[in-house]
Amino acid sequence: MSKIQKKSFKNNKVSLAQIAKAAGVSKMTASRVLRDEGGFSESTRTKVMAEVERLGYVPNRLATVFAGDQKSTFVGVAIPELGNEIFTQVLEGIDRKLGAFGHQTVLGMTDHSLEQEEKWLETVLSWQPAGLIVTGRSHTPKSIQLLRGAGIPLVEIWDFNSSPLDMSVGLNHFDSGYGMGRYLAGLGYTKFGYVGTSHDTANAASARLAGYGKVIEDSGGTLQKQLLLRDTPGFYTGYYGTEQLLAAHDDIEVIYYQNDNMAIGGLNYCQKRGLSVPNDIGIAGWGDLPIASIQPYRLTSTSVPHLRIGQIAAEMVLSQINGEPQRRSHDVGFNLIPGSTVITREKLHR
Repeated sequence: MSKIQKKSFKNNKVSLAQIAKAAGVSKMTASRVLRDEGGFSESTRTKVMAEVERLGYVPNRLATVFAGDQKSTFVGVAIPELGNEIFTQVLEGIDRKLGAFGHQTVLGMTDHSLEQEEKWLETVLSWQPAGLIVTGRSHTPKSIQLLRGAGIPLVEIWDFNSSPLDMSVGLNHFDSGYGMGRYLAGLGYTKFGYVGTSHDTANAASARLAGYGKVIEDSGGTLQKQLLLRDTPGFYTGYYGTEQLLAAHDDIEVIYYQNDNMAIGGLNYCQKRGLSVPNDIGIAGWGDLPIASIQPYRLTSTSVPHLRIGQIAAEMVLSQINGEPQRRSHDVGFNLIPGSTVITREKLHR
């Protein structure tokens, strides 16, 4: 291969100066054309844009923002993880809405760590985003200082907060867990179990477990065992978590899971062991995830508008960017799905 041929494979970034030279105009004129600021003829615009197309020039929008010539179109979005499809759906709602109005998502994953969130905030704020969307209402003192001092629209999502730092959209997870516990206690269950995952910091699942436990305490029932695994809340985690739970307490009548994926994993374990659901043991999940819709039974669960949470959060940011009035807090609520994986205990004794 010749030197000329080798050179053609080199990835050289096209500069604004190259565009200007190829179009036969000054660099300032080329810049004005790209920013559509006026002060140039239509023929000049045609020549510049033709060279942009021919050479594949990509404007440095970030540098333009730093120079103060243009408002940022970036919105920083922090979620705990992408492996959890709940947050994937929330992110989809955010990204679709922002994209429809010419804004881009700058994603950060915190791995349920407040320290990770703090590091991400330090980085993303240096890029001068137009707004921020963060998951949860718990932050380190430094993160709170950064968020309060940013001077840009901020939405805390997932955990409903009536007194947010700026704006909030989500649901009351304690009430969600309490609602499921009250439903199960009302069916006559008295010996309860729970399978979920554990994190170093408080999270929504912990709030749901607290609500669930409060009902059991109030109803005179017993939370035989709550198993918190240091793992991702998925099918296999639910499967082996149920195995561990029942090995320690085989008299448990109903198990509540952190999410539907774990519940279906647990249900599969029960069936493999020869237990009939719901006759021998009741199963309840959370989230009304897509996997539940293709099962041969209706999983008892709680429906949450994940996509809508993301859409509302993006709408809140966009409204504040445009100077439009916006409510500070939005509770999206939840709906309990009775399903067929639990049963009224009285029916078992007929």
